[in-house]
Amino acid sequence: MAKRVVVVPYDEQWKTDFETIKQYLLTAVKDIVISVEHIGSTSVEGLSAKPIIDIDIVIKDYSVFDDVVENLASLGYIYEGDLGIKDREAFDYRGIADLPKHHLYVCPEFSAELHKHLSFRNYLRNNTEAVLKYSNVKEEGARLFPDSIDDYISYKAPCIEEIYRKCEKITD
Repeated sequence: MAKRVVVVPYDEQWKTDFETIKQYLLTAVKDIVISVEHIGSTSVEGLSAKPIIDIDIVIKDYSVFDDVVENLASLGYIYEGDLGIKDREAFDYRGIADLPKHHLYVCPEFSAELHKHLSFRNYLRNNTEAVLKYSNVKEEGARLFPDSIDDYISYKAPCIEEIYRKCEKITD
């Protein structure tokens, strides 16, 4: 059965949810990671989002990755590979029912994917007009395609690409 596409207005609780998950993660990895970053739409105040916290754990490089995998496994996380995205390692979790719903990734400090995540987040955090436009696109996409995540993603793709182009202009 297909997952329903649900986009809701920004919720202040997402900041607390991120901090709760971050503290849980740090119990196992604090000595071997650089940072734990709140990314994705829930990390941008005022932005409508699917109510799932996206998190990147930042590591120096892959020399510490096996230790991170092992330590995250002790918390109940299961390594899933890069799922086709270079330098963005995905983790699933089971049996951690008391944590808010989230997606967890591990990225090396200099990965292109981490740079994209942080640039996108930071651009939106500093551009309320872009937040409003992207929120409207996401809400409309969820209304038009409530039963198709693929169509929802395709619908919002032009807006995302426009934001990425603006991010690139800032960093050039």
